[in-house]
Amino acid sequence: MGSKKRSAWAKQASEFKASLGGMDDVFAREGERMARQGQQHEAALRKKSCESKNRYATQADAEEAIYLCAEHGTRGLRCYRCPYCEGWHLTSKPE
Repeated sequence: MGSKKRSAWAKQASEFKASLGGMDDVFAREGERMARQGQQHEAALRKKSCESKNRYATQADAEEAIYLCAEHGTRGLRCYRCPYCEGWHLTSKPE
């Protein structure tokens, strides 16, 4: 059983805190981890919604591509302005 003296208890508490290995920067490390995760998420969204698709310079070019796709049997496409590259892409998702 441990000592009941305050000085002994304080010494044990400080030794315990020292053994934790620097918990002072836990929140800073967690903030950095969340920032990295957010950047990775944004990069994945950009790749999926922009970089893996054909880019059209104008809305007219994108609508022409929709027309050509419809002639070959692909229906339900629409075009949208890309927030990443400011070009136009096609999607089959409804608005």
